[in-house]
Amino acid sequence: MLGVLAGKREISEPLGGKSTLNRLERTPAHPAWADRYHKISYWDEALDKLLVEIFREAHRQAPREIVLDLDATDTPLYGHQEGRFFHGYYDHYCYLPLYIFCGDHLLCARLRPSNQDASAGSLEEVRRIVGQICRRWPHVRIILRADSGFCREELMA
Repeated sequence: MLGVLAGKREISEPLGGKSTLNRLERTPAHPAWADRYHKISYWDEALDKLLVEIFREAHRQAPREIVLDLDATDTPLYGHQEGRFFHGYYDHYCYLPLYIFCGDHLLCARLRPSNQDASAGSLEEVRRIVGQICRRWPHVRIILRADSGFCREELMA
């Protein structure tokens, strides 16, 4: 069934399961495995640009106004993961990822530890996103919307 959904014509060909994908992601570089496994990697700057580019391409023409929604929320942790901290507001160990959306479009997702302010790093992300949007749509009005956790002088200014 997975082969059909993935568009495979030859159903007899094997598919990569969870364990295979895990090996691709986590197998250390070793000459004996070089021909068999290739580490999954990514270029984070390219992914950041891609999310905003997909949003811009979804519009035939520049909108007059857009609203960027900033939010941080908890991702509960149940083990002893790296970067695990207790967060008093959420009352458990968690990560505190930062998200920036415009409507249904995700423009930024940053996994962060929870031992920092909810707005940490948001100014840099907003600058990057606004810069990328304004290069193509120089006259669009951009509104930032967020809860009180983002009410910081640097963002308000």
